[in-house]
Amino acid sequence: MSRAVSSWILRSARSSIILQGKGHCYSICIPNRNKIKWKLVFSKTCPYPAGSCSLDRALSFPKAFRHTSTEEHFSFQLSPAQINDVLRAGELSHRTLNGKNSNSVLRFESNQLASNSPIEDRRSAATCLQTAGMMFGVFDGHAGAACAQAVSERLLHYIAVSLMPRQSLEEMELAVEAMKPVRPILQWHRHPDYVEYQEIASQYFKNLRVYWQHLLDLDAEPGFTLEETMICAFKRLDSDISLEVQAPQENELMRNIALQVAFSGATACVAHIDGVHLHVANTGDCRAVLGVCEEDGTWSTLPLTRDHNACNEFEIRRLKREHPRSEEKTLFVNDRLLGILMPSRAFGDVQLKWSKELQHSILENSCDVESLNIYQYVPPNYHTPPYLTAEPEVTYHKLRSKDKFLVIASDGLWEMLSNEKVVKLVAGHLTELNMQKPPLAFKKPVSLGYMHNLLLQRRRKGLTSLDQNIGTHLIRHAIGSNEYGEVDPEKLAAMLTLPEDLARMYRDDITVTVVYFNSETIEDYYRNH
Repeated sequence: MSRAVSSWILRSARSSIILQGKGHCYSICIPNRNKIKWKLVFSKTCPYPAGSCSLDRALSFPKAFRHTSTEEHFSFQLSPAQINDVLRAGELSHRTLNGKNSNSVLRFESNQLASNSPIEDRRSAATCLQTAGMMFGVFDGHAGAACAQAVSERLLHYIAVSLMPRQSLEEMELAVEAMKPVRPILQWHRHPDYVEYQEIASQYFKNLRVYWQHLLDLDAEPGFTLEETMICAFKRLDSDISLEVQAPQENELMRNIALQVAFSGATACVAHIDGVHLHVANTGDCRAVLGVCEEDGTWSTLPLTRDHNACNEFEIRRLKREHPRSEEKTLFVNDRLLGILMPSRAFGDVQLKWSKELQHSILENSCDVESLNIYQYVPPNYHTPPYLTAEPEVTYHKLRSKDKFLVIASDGLWEMLSNEKVVKLVAGHLTELNMQKPPLAFKKPVSLGYMHNLLLQRRRKGLTSLDQNIGTHLIRHAIGSNEYGEVDPEKLAAMLTLPEDLARMYRDDITVTVVYFNSETIEDYYRNH
């Protein structure tokens, strides 16, 4: 089986000269005898020191599992335990405690699976400490991981600061001026392998301070609605990304990071949940979907975002309004913005925002940008930039007791599974987990043999084999399902052991976070109001 599958993959890859793929980067597949080479317009290299991309080490496949396309007869044989090790490496879960910040969130579960090496997706989850609510974000990077990494570390802070009252901002500013500790703004919920580099975090804090100083310069309380807050935070962070790379920087590391953040890109979907109030801000083609349990027990799907790409008529009309009529036929080429980018909104990607002259000036004055895999590339018909914006669309939804969970995921999941299929899988998983386990009716005295038999009974019922993390369950189905919607172990093993230089042709990075709501808390709200 493994030899037949491997030769099929190699044949299909080598028969392609030009590959558009499912991803965001414009790519060319150049067959060269037995070796496939990828020529990317933008960088696919992580800008941080080795290990600093928080989940790369955890989510990269062990070398025994991965191959290159030069191996004519690579094997797809993985044991069930090895498959589980790969799928579960990026698992993250957190159950909220009772208190003012727990709100209607009962718990969340998340996972990631890499296709790119290193993975270009990122995720964030945090509890607001100086305001109410929790935030969850999924960030899909392209042309490298740099922009997604930066946005995942910074955006939630920008939103939280925008929500803080003037007095809290003043207290923070006084503490910084007096060189005293600043009360934390967020409590992060991160993967155990996450690594924070102090030099980078310190620089980001300085830039955040400039933002709250701007808010303090306003004559009175900003008085933003949450929708306005999220829009303002998205746009301000994207503006800072653009300005930081233009500012003089003596620190070479920070200069290189600023370059790679600005010249790569990322889409973003962030949810803010405060009691029954749910706001979702989306820029690009990540997606948020609500799972609703109707009164008759059936499940329905409520999309809270719209993909920003060539399939969205509203986006096409928006771009046509913003550019001359003479460019109508060149705005989207082969369903990509200017023939390059699939999403029509994103952070970074200054190649589609700056003038040609500014791009040339920045890159000409930078040290050895080729070593950072950054190249000046001006697409055809580039006349009236900016063509790209990070401004999000924000959706408000008032939670009801029948709203059971929220799924936020990068497009790697949605390319494989429909909204309805994802909700069905989560609902089914929830039902299985809630099944009553066999009672442990102990006899006295309890013997080891008796306990062993009880555990065997439980195992035979399949309760121990179920993925405890819903993110893992969704990823398993996304890459391993056959035409009947069932997980095919052979297909799953094949998809997990695809050579690194071919994996991106068959699947994208996948990141998914599922937030479960506390129905009792929501019902209490409506009883009290």
